[in-house]
Amino acid sequence: MKKLGQDRVHEIKHLQRCINDLVSLMALPAIWSGHEPSQIVEMLLDALLNMLGLEFVCARLDDPVTAAPVEILRVAESCKLKVPRQDIGVALAGWLKRDREIPLPPTSAFGEKISIVPVPLGVHGEIGMIVVGSERENFPSQTESLLLTVAANQASIALREAVLLNEQKQIASELDRRVVQRTAELASTNEELRREIAERKLAETLLSQSHAQAVRSEEKWRSVFENSAVGVALADLNGRFIGTNPVFQKMVGYTDDELRQLTFLEITHEDNVEHNRALIRDLVGGKRQQFQVENQYRRKDGQAVWARNNVSILPGTDREPRFLMALSEDITQRKLSEDALAKARLELTKVASITSLGVLTASIAHEVNQPLSGIITNANTCLRMLSADPANIDGARETVRRTIRDGRRASEVITRLRTLYSKKDPIVEAMDLNEAAREVTALSSTEIQKNGVTLRQELADDLAPAFGDRIQLQQVILNLVRNAVDSMSTIDSRPRELLIRTEWDNENQVRLSVRDSGAGLTPEAADRIFEAFYTTKSDGMGIGLSVSRSIIEAHQGRLWATPNDGPGCTFSFAIPCMPKALADEETGRHPADSAADAA
Repeated sequence: MKKLGQDRVHEIKHLQRCINDLVSLMALPAIWSGHEPSQIVEMLLDALLNMLGLEFVCARLDDPVTAAPVEILRVAESCKLKVPRQDIGVALAGWLKRDREIPLPPTSAFGEKISIVPVPLGVHGEIGMIVVGSERENFPSQTESLLLTVAANQASIALREAVLLNEQKQIASELDRRVVQRTAELASTNEELRREIAERKLAETLLSQSHAQAVRSEEKWRSVFENSAVGVALADLNGRFIGTNPVFQKMVGYTDDELRQLTFLEITHEDNVEHNRALIRDLVGGKRQQFQVENQYRRKDGQAVWARNNVSILPGTDREPRFLMALSEDITQRKLSEDALAKARLELTKVASITSLGVLTASIAHEVNQPLSGIITNANTCLRMLSADPANIDGARETVRRTIRDGRRASEVITRLRTLYSKKDPIVEAMDLNEAAREVTALSSTEIQKNGVTLRQELADDLAPAFGDRIQLQQVILNLVRNAVDSMSTIDSRPRELLIRTEWDNENQVRLSVRDSGAGLTPEAADRIFEAFYTTKSDGMGIGLSVSRSIIEAHQGRLWATPNDGPGCTFSFAIPCMPKALADEETGRHPADSAADAA
């Protein structure tokens, strides 16, 4: 009976040591935060060396930046091995490259029988490998194997986060470089547009003059025709060229004789032919007096050229009416610039969600630390229950269950963040706008509380599912919430209140609004707030609201801002919702069931 009691005391003490070690391991991520991968591994090796009473512990880590291997060795001061430190690393070289997760038999490579255990970092050791050595023949025990596995998992998560942080810094640096480059390109494009407008006015003036002179004096008209600064051509009502001036010939690369064998639709790019046919029918039918169109033409050498074409009909006297065409300028370069600008906007849209990740670092830490704090509290409670006389085994089991629950909560936080910042292609599907808003406010709760903001949510219960990409819409909501919190950061004379509301916009759309009690918008800011690169913040880039509007418009919706009756303003967006018949089908309900509920 006495031996049974001693065994029970020994078991309780062993369990206490195990829990203490587990708590120590769970606290390491808070210490590792912000450190380089090699520093994380060094702290892990020191902890394992002391915790498990090892002779030595060695790690090999593939550096995420240079891909060069980094090896770190720790040897206990009490180590009795008669092998120099430098020889230990050489002897373990083969072990550090093994892809095994089970302990190998004791070896005499160190002059003593040492139990060596390799522990992979990552699922298959893709991050690196840890090798531990102990002179105990039964090493590792079941508890020690568990501690090694938990330590490796914790380190793997921290190392991946360190790599992600490094990638985010590189992305932010690249974004800054691209913004500077695109800003310069936009300034150049704006200057070209101003010159283009001036040239167009001149061309229209010349066209008007040539048109007036054509019903009075053919000789004067011919002079203008030949010497005009724009490309001018005459064609019959079948579209066949009658005459062209030198500028027109130069733009399309044909001689006048060659053009007389063609119609203007034959030199028009195939993508623009049908649109031009429709405009010509309106012109001949009297629905239009003239039209102006930006067309793409095929030069004789096969190259494409963009030009603005003004087309009208010259009334005849003793002749049939004719088409008068004026190619006012070559706008090919401007079109190429517009395409480049569109691509730049697309790139900014893709990286805008990543830039917000840095601002949410505190929120992420808070969300993860809550379940970790729960784990530590439950572990301490478990220790007290086990230390009681007699030990409260049932209570200890329950606190261990709560520890597992909090561990799962921490995992769910990471999963939710990974979903929000994933790089998947947009997926348009039925989604719950209320749930999307709740997830965003949960991730932003730390920032909201830190700024002394009171959050209130009024989410409609009868809201229909919306059609859209959940991740992109959450990025818009996140941007609006962050802007609202920023706008109230300098307000001290009144409460800082934030209201998020969902409601029906009309029978086909649902609306989400973010209302703040901040400084509001000046008339100038209200007119320009959605322009790219316009910002009211000293440290802002001016792309958040522009990208948000692009996302909402891509969802066939609209995004707007309105001043409040009191302080602050409200940003709202409305997007199409799923028709009721489809919504009933999605939820497995028949329309007759919905009608019965309504009755």
